[in-house]
Amino acid sequence: MTDQKHLAQIGVVGLAVMGSNIARNFARHGHTVAVYNRSPERTDALIADHGDEGTFLPAKTIEEFVSSLQRPRRALIMVQAGKATDAVIGQLADAMKEGDIIIDGGNSLYTDTIRREAEMRARGLHFVGAGISGGEEGALNGPAIMPGGPAESYESLGPLLESIAAEVDGVPCCTHIGPDGAGHFVKMVHNGIEYADMQVIGEAYHLLRYAAGMEPKEIAGVFREWNTGDLNSYLVEITAEVLDQVDAETGRPLIDVIVDAAGQKGTGRWTVKAALDLGIPVTAIGEAVFARALSGARAQRSATTGVLPSGTIAGPVSADERERFVEDVRRALYASKLVAYAQGFDEIRAGSEEHGWNVDPRDLATIWRGGCIIRATFLNRIRDAYDADPDIQSLLLDSYFTGEMVDLVDSWRRVVINATRQGLPVPVFASSLSYYDSLRAERLPAALIQGQRDYFGAHTYERTDRPGHFHTEWSGDRSEVQA
Repeated sequence: MTDQKHLAQIGVVGLAVMGSNIARNFARHGHTVAVYNRSPERTDALIADHGDEGTFLPAKTIEEFVSSLQRPRRALIMVQAGKATDAVIGQLADAMKEGDIIIDGGNSLYTDTIRREAEMRARGLHFVGAGISGGEEGALNGPAIMPGGPAESYESLGPLLESIAAEVDGVPCCTHIGPDGAGHFVKMVHNGIEYADMQVIGEAYHLLRYAAGMEPKEIAGVFREWNTGDLNSYLVEITAEVLDQVDAETGRPLIDVIVDAAGQKGTGRWTVKAALDLGIPVTAIGEAVFARALSGARAQRSATTGVLPSGTIAGPVSADERERFVEDVRRALYASKLVAYAQGFDEIRAGSEEHGWNVDPRDLATIWRGGCIIRATFLNRIRDAYDADPDIQSLLLDSYFTGEMVDLVDSWRRVVINATRQGLPVPVFASSLSYYDSLRAERLPAALIQGQRDYFGAHTYERTDRPGHFHTEWSGDRSEVQA
């Protein structure tokens, strides 16, 4: 019988940068780590470059990898989402025994995770879809981890994951999210919020640069100042670093030599598609996804630049107005970020209800405070909001955030107006403000839409003064009948 003490507590399959770094993280925390990569050169490179950081058990085959793991075996897959993940899952499942645990740490679509969990459960195995956020640095030094799957699997897996996760106030940024696809769903929405957060920061930079005429280094100083207050967050912090960087070859600000076409890997689109299916308006996230798509339409943009009429454009902000404008942009940025997070939490709540996951938003606000890309100081306020009212209809209704909006909304409006007058695009600033105004409106134009739908399709409508559904005989005598 194999001596379990000399086997690995955890194994990692896929040793590109993320997989390699997370394997090193486990080893640095005293865990024996089995490692395997389809291309053995990567396994060899990990051992050669970082083998002194802990105890690694390199394997040449999946079978050797599985046999080097303690029972219940815990194998973390860090390969490209999609067919590659399915292939590795199949190989591991064939070599494993009942009760063993397969963990997918990639950005897999949550519906794939639901399917895979059911398939593995039928084979007597545990399958955990674990969202991991923090990028390469987080994987090595402490990510935020969002594992789903069976609660039973977290009993043996949880302590390992918590040991390598980031910590805030002594609390690991890792917790069991819920059954089957819950972990990957939450990570997907996390990434959607990330899209909106990055886009609205970009819009703030764009306004300071082209509406106020500020240079990148000066704007970097503004973002550093903002990072000491309500906007304190990882993304604001690194924005200052990017804007301060000078290109060694040209001597120009690096921002000016980077092509203005943003890439995306799909999680933002998935977030919007899922929100559409759930009927949740994530307008900030949606506009951020569309903004990236438009940025990548370089041929179309090139064909229309200087051709499409702009109308009358206002002049830039004057020197006397600049200080106030910068403060207005800060407030508009804060307000728009709050809307993006509120919409993301709305989608998570709806997804949890749809799938019966029972996701606790307080857990998310807690574990997102460290390690992950969207970590921000005001997540503490979000946690407080859900502590005060776990069933709150919108985060914007929390007394703290409502009070914040009193000081933010006038600046927010001025910024959107100013951007429009200068012909500068602010899709997330503007759509978030429109969403906010829609929430607070006593009446919406949906009443007219219902009238139109009844006119051309007899879809009926409801009345404000009595219950029931009604239809007007539009092509007849226009009398109203109850449907």
